[in-house]
Amino acid sequence: MAGGRTLVNVGWSVQRTRFGEQPLWGGVALAACLGQIGLPGGGFATGYGSTGNYAGGSTPSGLPRFLQGLNPVDSAIPVARVADMLLHPGEPYDYDGRRLTYPDIRMVVWSGGNPFHHHQNLARLTRAFGRPETVVVAETHWTATARHADIVLPSTTSLERDDIGASQGDLRVRAMPRAVPPHGSARDEYDVYADLAERLGVRKEFTEGRTSAQWLRRIYEQWRARYDTPPPGFDAFWAAGGADIPDRVEDTTLFGGFRADPDAHPLGTPSGRIELYSRTIDSFGYEDCPGHPAWLPASERLGSQRSRRWPLLLVANQPPGRLHSQHDMGAYSRWLEIAGRARIRMHPDDARVRGIADGDVVRAHNDRGSLLAGVETSAEVRPEVVQLPTGAWYDPSSPEAACVHGNPNVLTSDTGSSALSQGTTGQHVLVEVDRYEGEPPPVRVFDPPRVSAR
Repeated sequence: MAGGRTLVNVGWSVQRTRFGEQPLWGGVALAACLGQIGLPGGGFATGYGSTGNYAGGSTPSGLPRFLQGLNPVDSAIPVARVADMLLHPGEPYDYDGRRLTYPDIRMVVWSGGNPFHHHQNLARLTRAFGRPETVVVAETHWTATARHADIVLPSTTSLERDDIGASQGDLRVRAMPRAVPPHGSARDEYDVYADLAERLGVRKEFTEGRTSAQWLRRIYEQWRARYDTPPPGFDAFWAAGGADIPDRVEDTTLFGGFRADPDAHPLGTPSGRIELYSRTIDSFGYEDCPGHPAWLPASERLGSQRSRRWPLLLVANQPPGRLHSQHDMGAYSRWLEIAGRARIRMHPDDARVRGIADGDVVRAHNDRGSLLAGVETSAEVRPEVVQLPTGAWYDPSSPEAACVHGNPNVLTSDTGSSALSQGTTGQHVLVEVDRYEGEPPPVRVFDPPRVSAR
């Protein structure tokens, strides 16, 4: 690395484990020791993608967005601590150097997300969702989260409504006209919330007198007005299907200005310099996150005391056939399954000693839960490691397993990455895998809800 120009690129996935801050922090430390921060092609990066202003460069005038306004509630929790919050109101917890207290939540309104995909220890989350008096879920599909709701607001998908699409790395803003009519009683969420606002007597304040179509026009026109040479007006933009984003800032070398003149271009650290040791973080006194990058051995790893009982390390990677859990009911995602269940990959030697063959249904389990999955053996998987993608829709419909469809979060621990970040830790978990004997129970998670006419 020191002998040539080296970019230390640390993916986001490595942080989704216990002590997940350390690999990213260590990557920065390594890049600093190599002395290449601020040089073209050198330094460090974390997760190349559209959120990092890569590819097309940054957009200094922003993108067309619906203004969020000011939230009168200034408190928040880390998203990985949802179950703790619901189960333990009033109890203290540590986060980012502060000692906070979980609020007493009586009502949950969930829109845009599926916690029964991304949260750990789903049996515990199920208990947590049973505590609030009311759970409202706005959803496009009959997901596990929707199944736990008292009230479901059926929402349109991006193909069933007019919208505008763009991301930081894009070169164009794209018009997204509705492709198909809304299914059943699905409605645009804006219209649902506008009607709810009317019942509360604040429709005018919420909508400002505009329909969703009028808001699309307004946010586009507000965006184009920021440019000296603006893109075409809304009608021309919509007719053309898009518009180029003008005045982009081309990619520059990260921290190049700091390297050239650190006094004129200080960093956002207390000293303005690269800090391999943080007095601020060290002052928090967290045993699970010292003031410098370090190797901290986790319990969910091979060679730990826990691995004597659960000898295989399950890696829950991102799935190849869907985005997280989105469209798991789709034909392509279902086609990638084995025996109608999530595909678990394991080394042939590990399969052989357990009497497991390709295509078998197996039971992966530990002391937190169990799941059923279909096996693919592969020498590309390391011995003592099994690979099971995230995102299989959670199906606890049979006593034979906590999830008969293969959601790995029935096995994972609901433990934060550290007291500093309280991030998710669902990527690594120790398990045992056995061949499932007999006829496996059916997968029912894709069955539609029973609707009664009143």
